[in-house]
Amino acid sequence: MNAQERYDLWLTKLSLSDPLRQELLNVSGDEKEINDRFYQEIVFGTAGLRGICGAGTNRMNVLTVGRATQGIANYIKKSGEDPMKGVAIAYDCRYHSREFSELVASIMAGNGIRTYLFPSMRPTPELSFAIRKLGCISGVNMTASHNPKEYNGYKVYWSDGAQISGEISEGMLAEIQKLDFFDTFAQMPLDTAREKGLVVMIGEEMDRSYLEYIKSMRQHPDEELDHSVCIVYTPLNGAGSIPVRTVLTEMGYTNFHIVPEQEMPDPEFTTVGYPNPEDPRGFHLAEKLGREVGAEVLIATDPDSDRMAIEVPGGDGEYHFLNGNQTGAMLIAYMAQGMKEAGTLPEKAALIKSIVTGDMGAAIAKSYGIEVFQTLTGFKNICGKIHDVYDKGYSYFFGYEESIGCAPGEAVRDKDGVCCAMLVAEMTAWYKKKGMTLLDGLEELYRKYGFYSEDQVSLVREGAEGAALIERIMDAFREGKPQAFGPFKVRKTTDYIHGYEDIPASNVLRFDLGDGTWFAMRPSGTEPKIKFYYYAVADNKADSAKRVEEMKQAVDELIRKVS
Repeated sequence: MNAQERYDLWLTKLSLSDPLRQELLNVSGDEKEINDRFYQEIVFGTAGLRGICGAGTNRMNVLTVGRATQGIANYIKKSGEDPMKGVAIAYDCRYHSREFSELVASIMAGNGIRTYLFPSMRPTPELSFAIRKLGCISGVNMTASHNPKEYNGYKVYWSDGAQISGEISEGMLAEIQKLDFFDTFAQMPLDTAREKGLVVMIGEEMDRSYLEYIKSMRQHPDEELDHSVCIVYTPLNGAGSIPVRTVLTEMGYTNFHIVPEQEMPDPEFTTVGYPNPEDPRGFHLAEKLGREVGAEVLIATDPDSDRMAIEVPGGDGEYHFLNGNQTGAMLIAYMAQGMKEAGTLPEKAALIKSIVTGDMGAAIAKSYGIEVFQTLTGFKNICGKIHDVYDKGYSYFFGYEESIGCAPGEAVRDKDGVCCAMLVAEMTAWYKKKGMTLLDGLEELYRKYGFYSEDQVSLVREGAEGAALIERIMDAFREGKPQAFGPFKVRKTTDYIHGYEDIPASNVLRFDLGDGTWFAMRPSGTEPKIKFYYYAVADNKADSAKRVEEMKQAVDELIRKVS
């Protein structure tokens, strides 16, 4: 069935009063729009669904969410797990997030599966924490994380608190694909489900448990910190506002400021547009407030508060963005040193990083005797590997990837922007007590471990045509087998398409060009883009930055030939 046929089928199946039907009528005759909405079913990819909200098989709506939920319910019922262990459900500030979360709860209840439902938005890391705290079978978060306002998503977790992957993800997908969008799914009204004990509301008690865990992650006692450090924080209108403000206030930070325009929930993200703290443009209002109050660090979390990024003041009077590799490396060094001094660093500690994350954090970890494990991109893979490192006799220390994501402790098996915000605040206060800034601390690490440079470039191409172009680009690099990029000869090409060593199969290519210079490329699993990651290390910053630029230029030339 082609896109037009699917479109016509939906028009006949939807009731005359259904707003989805009216939305489809509004695009009648628009071949490109119809194709984009119906050329595929929304992909059950990186731990669930993510897409633009609207009518169509390639959209987030009550039919795609309902079908996915019934499929997951069927999988849970076949898993042999006690359905009364339950599924924890959270949601963020986006359009339809609450509606979708209540739909998930009602379908789970209709299938005899208990759910634990938060009454208002909560950060993603708290959901992961709650799954393990409550002993749930699974968890669901209705969030599109850092995507633009048009998007929503459906993140799925398993009993270990990590996003689903492997056999579990494949099993759920198989159950979903057995269903039609217009099947009648078991559903129970929420009031009835609450009376029967199939929907249990959770809130303040879980909030307090999560925040106490965050506070337990501190690395230094009060006497080693300067709590007067000036901090500016923005939740980018998302779920981090209350937990970050609460934990930093309770830990004694007396000079804490939150960006007022971005403090409250706003599904339009009016003041930021693209609510991704990985994009320095998201710090515009934080910088403005920072200059007014003399902030020594700016902290931002994305709408579901799993990602966290920072900016720090430089000697030029401007704020400077630290990328995920830099922030991750600094946190690794800070925690490793703090735990070593306190005698709490495990003898066999493990760091887990993605294959497209830079090498500086790994170099620091190894200097403290910490073993480094690598896995595919995404925290479903990073935190999903914790069981493996335990089986090998290691203790989990830290997990991170270049896209400003860190999991500092094993109680939360996902990126934890709230915990990272606390650690960054503490690290800034620790350096201030020593008469140093965060930039001073980063420079000290460069002098000790080498001057690392990196860059990430994303080529965004929407729709079916964009997907085809991204595939052609990957084919050109894979099948063309380049022997050099600019002045650099290819020393080694690693293709993960069929797996590599203990890394599962994935559409990723890595080209090693010698002396710590390399780049990798992969299509995104959640967005219509292809990502390029460039890395180099040298004895000075200028030389490492030059190597990165030369790589980028050479890669761009090949991309232009394909485009």
